Amino acid sequence: MSFTVIYDACVLYPAPLRDLLIRLGMSGIVRARWTDAIIDEVFRNILADRPDLDETRLARSRSLMNAAIRDVIVQGYEPLIPALALPDPDDRHVLAAAIRCGAQGIVTRNLRDFPSPLLEPWGIEVLHPDEFVVAQIHLAPGVVLQKLNEQASSLKNPPMRLEDLLVVLENNGLVRSAAEVRRLLSAY
Repeated sequence: MSFTVIYDACVLYPAPLRDLLIRLGMSGIVRARWTDAIIDEVFRNILADRPDLDETRLARSRSLMNAAIRDVIVQGYEPLIPALALPDPDDRHVLAAAIRCGAQGIVTRNLRDFPSPLLEPWGIEVLHPDEFVVAQIHLAPGVVLQKLNEQASSLKNPPMRLEDLLVVLENNGLVRSAAEVRRLLSAY
C-alpha cells in the first residue's frame, strides 16, 4: 500500500512543482490526494496573479489534473472541520481531508500552519515538498528519474533538458531534491 499524502494548494500552485508532484502521484509510488476546495484555491490564486490567462484553459488544466490520478478527490471531510484546531483556521479543511482519506502526510510549504503536535494524534506528518521529493528519490530513484525525464521532455516552450528542469525546480524550493538527482546521475 502506497504512502498517502494530501497536496496543499501552495505546492500545486507553481506549475513545475505541480507537474512533478502529479507525475509522482501517477507513478504509484505515492498516493496523492487533494480536494475540490484545494484545487479551487490553486486556480483562484493563479487567476488572481495572472488575469491574462484564459479561464477555459485553466478549467481544462483542472480537469486534466483530476483525471490524471485515480480517485484523487477526497470527499466527505467537511463534518470534521469544526472539531479541528490549527494556527490558521482556513487550513483545517486540509487536515480534515487528510484524516478522512487516511493520509500519512500533508505536503506543504506552510510548515508552521500544520504543527506536528496537532497532527500527531492523527498519525499525520507535515512534509516540505523538498523533503517529500527526496524521500521519493530514496524510495524509488529510477521512477523519480523517469518522471523527471518525462517532465523535461514534455516542455516545449521553452524546451528543457533535465538539467534545466532541475534548476527550475531548485528555484521552486527543491534544492536538496535537485542535488540528490545530480548525485544519482553522476553515479551512472
